[in-house]
Amino acid sequence: MLHHDHPNEQLDTKAVAEAFGYTVEQLTRRSIPAESHMGLSCRNPVAIASVKEGETVLDLGSGVGIDVLLAAQKVGPTGQAIGMDMSTDMVNQARKNAFKQGYRPPQVVFIQTELTQPLPVATASVDCILFNCVINSLSDAGKAALLKECYRTLKPGGRLVVDDIIAKKLLPDTIRSDLSAYIGCVSGALELERYRALMKLAGFTDALFVETGGDIKVYKSAEPACGGAPSFSPSTECYAANTSNLPQTTIENLDEWAAPYQIYAKKVSSDNGTTDKSPPALNRWWDAYPKDYLTSDEVANLLRSSDRSDYAIIDVRENDRDGGHVLRSVQWRADAFASSLNKFYDEYGKTKQVIFYCGSSKGRGSRCAAWYQDYLNGEGNTESKACVLEGGYHGWRYPDLVDGASNL
Repeated sequence: MLHHDHPNEQLDTKAVAEAFGYTVEQLTRRSIPAESHMGLSCRNPVAIASVKEGETVLDLGSGVGIDVLLAAQKVGPTGQAIGMDMSTDMVNQARKNAFKQGYRPPQVVFIQTELTQPLPVATASVDCILFNCVINSLSDAGKAALLKECYRTLKPGGRLVVDDIIAKKLLPDTIRSDLSAYIGCVSGALELERYRALMKLAGFTDALFVETGGDIKVYKSAEPACGGAPSFSPSTECYAANTSNLPQTTIENLDEWAAPYQIYAKKVSSDNGTTDKSPPALNRWWDAYPKDYLTSDEVANLLRSSDRSDYAIIDVRENDRDGGHVLRSVQWRADAFASSLNKFYDEYGKTKQVIFYCGSSKGRGSRCAAWYQDYLNGEGNTESKACVLEGGYHGWRYPDLVDGASNL
């Protein structure tokens, strides 16, 4: 059993995280940014998930990114670590944390999505799914739907590793409506047999539940990450949509009512297909990253303006560029873009609008714009902005604003 005892000092978010299985090494800036943990965890699922190099790992309710960054260290450059959370603020912070550690999409991707809806992940594409105190923030229908989605997205033989709080007995309304119990993932906790039933309903017939002995009382002594009510918008990491509406009652002993568990499950399937044939988990990761779109008319107006200092037009095509290109375009090939982002930023980081396009702007153009905007956000740069030319070169209808041969 793991206990954490600070007799003479107020516990902070770092103490909460340590109490539930994160090492000091993992919580130092040398390993992950301090902003990546907010003390909103049950335990450390990555430590016991047997994550291997080259695997695809999906963390549901990823918050500001601690478990995704830990997983990224294990899967390495040939693997992928994906985080999903319903909070835009959490996702934005997680992307910044990944940037600080030198991680770029698609190796590390954070996506804002509702976890009660079908996940934007391909079927049978993920080796390992983690979630850390996420299911207790969902309705009963949401809990069932999420577990079914976990089963769908796992490869045959794929693993589900859950760290969660489970109710020891039926919780009274005083606990279910308590703010600190909500933040501590207690107020929405399922009883053990109900949790088992939902796992079986999803397809996980042989799930293993292990009580870990963590100290839930630590939440009663810790302040929320930013003091008072959370400053982030709602996340699936046990934040209510409006925590100011939750009364703060006095609970003598949370450990009497609930306990932390680790849950292990495996997808057993008759599908004998090899994991080598598994589809990419994310078909178009860049669709989840922010960027602006400009019409051909808007770009044409820029080109006809006498002021040419506040925009740049970037053609990311490769050999298919020979048919001509938009006037004053600069070629920066998509196949080398990610590896040359530092150089690109040095050149265009002060340019107001950087407009990307390819043949259709649905693939390479959008992808490069997402990489650039992610870089800008990581640097805290609001002076420049990534844009995409709608329709790409194929949709360009201004023959007078073309360089080189053209079939417009």
